[in-house]
Amino acid sequence: MAAAAELTLLEKCLGLSKGNKYSAQGERQIPVLQTNNGPSLTGLTTIAAHLVQQANKEYLLGSTAEEKAVVQQWLEYRVTQVDGHSSKDDIRTVLKDLNSYLEDKVYLTGYNFTLADILLYYGLHRFIGMSHLPVLLHNTASPQQDSLDFLTGAKAEAAR
Repeated sequence: MAAAAELTLLEKCLGLSKGNKYSAQGERQIPVLQTNNGPSLTGLTTIAAHLVQQANKEYLLGSTAEEKAVVQQWLEYRVTQVDGHSSKDDIRTVLKDLNSYLEDKVYLTGYNFTLADILLYYGLHRFIGMSHLPVLLHNTASPQQDSLDFLTGAKAEAAR
């Protein structure tokens, strides 16, 4: 899924009205958002964090300094390890590493659903399809039904 399509899905899942126009720059097709209130924003994770703030859902960026750092770590992982890797072996390695990491966690930051979970799901979706969601969310039995509803909405939008 192209980054612009992911950002459009994220907008919809965050409840933002449509209106952002995305373009891509360079050989790697890095997404760019021209804002109404300043300079353009460049990069998937930069734009995604901006959208989260626009939607007043900052909790998706982490609630403590440590959780914010973990969210940032996984956003970087998405861009450096998932994007640009398309061989079966690369993706198999990513999924194995992810499964090991999530062994004792519900979400990437532990027990809180964040932007990192959303963008990693979007990034892996093209490789694993809809039926492999448990690989990403390992043990989803969680009291955070709102988070699961959010991801279900993201999953439904990604299928379209």
